Amino acid sequence: MECEVMAASNLSWGFSDSGAIVGTGIENWYAVMTRARHEKAVEYRLRDRGVTTFLPTVTEIHRWKDRKKSVELPLFGCYLFVKVMPNNEERQRVLGTDSVLGLVGSTQGLGTPIPDEQIDAVRILVTQKLPWSSHPFLKIGQRVRIRSGALVGLEGILQARKGDRKLIISVDAMQRSLAIQVEGYDLESI
Repeated sequence: MECEVMAASNLSWGFSDSGAIVGTGIENWYAVMTRARHEKAVEYRLRDRGVTTFLPTVTEIHRWKDRKKSVELPLFGCYLFVKVMPNNEERQRVLGTDSVLGLVGSTQGLGTPIPDEQIDAVRILVTQKLPWSSHPFLKIGQRVRIRSGALVGLEGILQARKGDRKLIISVDAMQRSLAIQVEGYDLESI
């Protein structure tokens, strides 16, 4: 489906982390909505403009009758993240890029800042190459933190369904969430 989070667990993860200027001060992460299947091109154009970007990707094996091919796809279709100062000049540098439809959030085009913790949570999932599944966006529920293991410090909303415990990692501004299995991890409420 176009412009949605990938729908199933995949073999491997990856992300493009620009080597562009990581500024100081009060830069914030924002989600940028792009035209369908233009995420990588937009990321490239933004990096050329000196904007720090984050495009989490997954690798899937696509099969045809005569061959198989590994394809790298964005985790969140039609979205990527940028880290910019919250001023008009920086926003215009992003919004003036071909195939950018806008910043996610505010109706006035200002965008809603995404907390570093939410970007870091997505980054950890990508780096750890954990199995995942898409999950409906949740705003309510108990927030928990993982206390030990490879995911120590990761925070999210705990959900249990049919005996399976999952941690829901949400990016509020995009209203998108990912679910990971947390059986065997030591959790604490926040």
